[in-house]
Amino acid sequence: MEAMLPRRSFLKLAGAGLAPLGLGSLGFDSRDRSQEPSSKAALITRQKEPENLESPFSALKGDITPNEQFYVRTHFATPRLNTADWHLTVEGSVDRPLVLTYDDLLGMGRHTVKATLECAGNSRVYLTPPARGVQWEQGAVSTAEWTGVPLSAILERAGLRHDCVELVFEGADSGEIKDPPHPGAALNFSRSLPLKKALEANVLVAYEMNGQPLPRAHGHPARVIVPGWYAVASVKWLKRIVAVTTPYHGYFQTIDYAYWRHENGFVERVPLTELQVKSQIARPVFREQISAGSTYQVTGAAWSGESGISQVDVSVDGGKTWNPTRLLGESKAGIWRLWNYNWQAPSTPGNATLMSRATDNAGNVQPMTRDLDRENYMINQVIPIEVEVR
Repeated sequence: MEAMLPRRSFLKLAGAGLAPLGLGSLGFDSRDRSQEPSSKAALITRQKEPENLESPFSALKGDITPNEQFYVRTHFATPRLNTADWHLTVEGSVDRPLVLTYDDLLGMGRHTVKATLECAGNSRVYLTPPARGVQWEQGAVSTAEWTGVPLSAILERAGLRHDCVELVFEGADSGEIKDPPHPGAALNFSRSLPLKKALEANVLVAYEMNGQPLPRAHGHPARVIVPGWYAVASVKWLKRIVAVTTPYHGYFQTIDYAYWRHENGFVERVPLTELQVKSQIARPVFREQISAGSTYQVTGAAWSGESGISQVDVSVDGGKTWNPTRLLGESKAGIWRLWNYNWQAPSTPGNATLMSRATDNAGNVQPMTRDLDRENYMINQVIPIEVEVR
């Protein structure tokens, strides 16, 4: 497998759902206006209405992403909520339905977790043919420290009944779905968690992000944080939690944010859940010019949902050979781990193709090719980066 991606074979990637790389093949260059920073701390505007902003992955410096550099994902117009009027209801299969104010939430204690949130469509721009959805490059992923109340504490206060199987979370953001199939009226964004996952100690109803009140773009006054799962599970602008007795089959659970799974000889549609093992190269960037014969520090990050990262390897010859990188920090599930590798660039000018490949503590290895059953989501295959040695 290590020799399957030399430069002359890049076009074969198209058949596997991965576009051959280089700025021209991605449809933009340094003059493309879509690459210019927005007014929000150099975030890249991918969509204006609703607002979707990408964090430049090449700016990766530390394991925590500042609030103003954290990517922004919205499906509908961002609601305007204030803490004085906001409340959270907990209803359904519970013994004691709750109506919690913002002060009630703050009074239930403080618990902080670090979690990497990745949009399930991150890296979508590399798919061919082009896939529907926001055309993210590598920056729809960021890491923050989230502070709030463990969801389990709220559910304990409400008194879950024995017939509860899932918790449905509804946000205050709403709108109409334009692409078919779609319901005939507007709907609120909502997703569910199985009861076992919802009761994990690090699943929060968060009200702070990196020590500050949640910014409006990130779910103020409160949002769910589900470490280790794709960010679609971390519902923003939370207004309602419903304990249900049968699995939830909402739009964002089955029509969208779902994929095809083969099991027991059948093909079934299932919702996205945990993050897949993945690494990305932050520097160099596509078509970056590297001085011939120089030592260049290749940098990046890797993550996995249910297990920490144990190894990241880098190839500088299009996948023919692989070399171990230097891993930074601790290996923890659901949190990215930064890495670097000192590359001795060739003394002869030409093009070079760099790749990174992660392995987690459970033995999962980042794949070289695309799983087509995932359609436009869970894009974790190795991404080649071509640079110029001059």
